Amino acid sequence: MKLRTIHSVQWEASGYRNELEQSERPEGPYIVQMNDLTEIHDLAGHRYLSRQLSSLYPVDRFTNTVVVSDQIAMRLTSSLGAAAPPPQPAQPGTPQQVQAARERMALSPERLLLTALDAPDLHTLPDVTLQSIPQNVVSFMLDGAPVILYLNPYTHLPTAVDYSGPLAHAGFWSYLGDVTMRVNFSFWWLAKGGIHMPLQWNVEENGLPDSMFVIRKLMIDEPLNESELTIPDDVRKRYDPNSKAADLESRPLGIPGQPAQELKPGIVFIPGAWNATFIRQNDGIVILEAPISSGYSAKVIAEAKRRFPDLPVKAVITTSDSWPHLAGIREYVAEGVPIYALDLNRPILDRVIAGKRTTKTDALERSPRKPEFHLVSGKTVLGTGPNRMELYPIRGETSERQMMVYFPQHRLLYGSDPFQQNGDGSFFYPQTVGELMDAVAREHIGVDEFFMMHIGPTPWDALPKVLAEAAMKDTPDGTF
Repeated sequence: MKLRTIHSVQWEASGYRNELEQSERPEGPYIVQMNDLTEIHDLAGHRYLSRQLSSLYPVDRFTNTVVVSDQIAMRLTSSLGAAAPPPQPAQPGTPQQVQAARERMALSPERLLLTALDAPDLHTLPDVTLQSIPQNVVSFMLDGAPVILYLNPYTHLPTAVDYSGPLAHAGFWSYLGDVTMRVNFSFWWLAKGGIHMPLQWNVEENGLPDSMFVIRKLMIDEPLNESELTIPDDVRKRYDPNSKAADLESRPLGIPGQPAQELKPGIVFIPGAWNATFIRQNDGIVILEAPISSGYSAKVIAEAKRRFPDLPVKAVITTSDSWPHLAGIREYVAEGVPIYALDLNRPILDRVIAGKRTTKTDALERSPRKPEFHLVSGKTVLGTGPNRMELYPIRGETSERQMMVYFPQHRLLYGSDPFQQNGDGSFFYPQTVGELMDAVAREHIGVDEFFMMHIGPTPWDALPKVLAEAAMKDTPDGTF
């Protein structure tokens, strides 16, 4: 078979990734990250390289490189922005990157049919129709997870492949338990040696359009650049084959060295990569945001009960459709905690709550129950007393699926997550700064201080100058 004679495949490709986790609307259109990709599959030497130049216009440009050789991974990252720090030296990768590289090569078109043929548990499934064409279907296991391969009955070439193993829930998808990645192959090309290769790959994750690339340069059994595939001795020595994956479920609460801060009496701010806040009211504790995972939310709930042992957790507020704000919402459903959320975000919350978690079992998977929603479409009052809250939709163009939380007695505002604060203290970006300010003006509320998912307590009067400065110059200006 011709495929068994291939020693290496190299390609250069261009494409994009949809920022599903950060886009303005869960169903699209999406913010797009443009990618230039180089991959080397050294099949004979069991080596792998992936280099990706990513451009998230007009925000940043950066590169990520992973090299795997001799069951050791190395990674290199750098930012190419105008004010970017110098490139970081090569660092040891992780065993998970070694596994991902092995799975990537095993499921790539030049090896996919051989991986299936060599699988001891290969078996047929009933035919299906895919892309309006009948498909022969076979299945086998890879790294403990099913692979389903769809074959065009006329050409016997793979139309698509489904995989539910570790490669499928890498990156942002890791917060979900069960993820199926489908790769659709198209734009087939007759390449050197009579090898058929698809030039276009479209990737879906749980039915959502994740990414696409098109190969613009394909090299089969061409000489390899050994310097690109060589891992220096110092990196090899630092590589830990027993290191654990950065699991969002087991991430510790908060940030070491940055203790909780009481913004106002009974309002406790927990700083972290994803901030959370406790609000004490007479009849219970309200938790602001449900960050990153069920496991992390369990730690947040436990900390609330530790700090306020005589009060129940009466509600959780999730202010955005972006995954860091809601990825832990299932833990609150399992605890029977009522959920306050923007009306527009009910579909994405339903999707997260209804999802299966057999690979990362959580409390809701073990003991299913229905959520209790309080959907916010206009001013909504939560609680009484000095820490009474008012919830308002922001309803901006970019922030239409975010809402703000106002503490009228303290003139304090939680602004969700429409913009970020740069290292120099400036704010990015003016459009959404203006949207939050417009929402405050529309609701006729007075604000002295605000805080957000990624911003600690900050004077409100720091914001107007952002709009004034933006009005004085052309942006974006083509630099990063």
